[in-house]
Amino acid sequence: MPFLVALRRRILAGALASAVVAHVPLPALAGAADIVRVEVRAASGGRFDFDVTVRSEDRGWQHYADRFEVLAPDGRVLGVRELLHPHDDEQPFTREHYGVAVPAGLAEVLVRARHKPLGYDGAVMRVRLPPRR
Repeated sequence: MPFLVALRRRILAGALASAVVAHVPLPALAGAADIVRVEVRAASGGRFDFDVTVRSEDRGWQHYADRFEVLAPDGRVLGVRELLHPHDDEQPFTREHYGVAVPAGLAEVLVRARHKPLGYDGAVMRVRLPPRR
């Protein structure tokens, strides 16, 4: 449960999404890898497609955002997108993660980024899911 308490602390109060897009106000950026925008679309079969924008303090191969995750509100990992290289000169940057299976009954998910070597120190975004197809 300490994970959930810490995760909840990282969720920004102003980051609740509309049905499709969520933004974090720029003054609320907190860490080395912050989620600043999420677009989500319903796909078929209980799956969702995510376009995630990350702002990170990338400085080469030993210091960069190396993944983002889509989580259930209870902390279960639903999807992972590995980021295979630093984005020193592309900030913020947007990458997709399509076909994320979300269990029925969930109305929202969390999206967070991991920074190598600092871990999960940045802004987490809570995203309300659009209606299922």
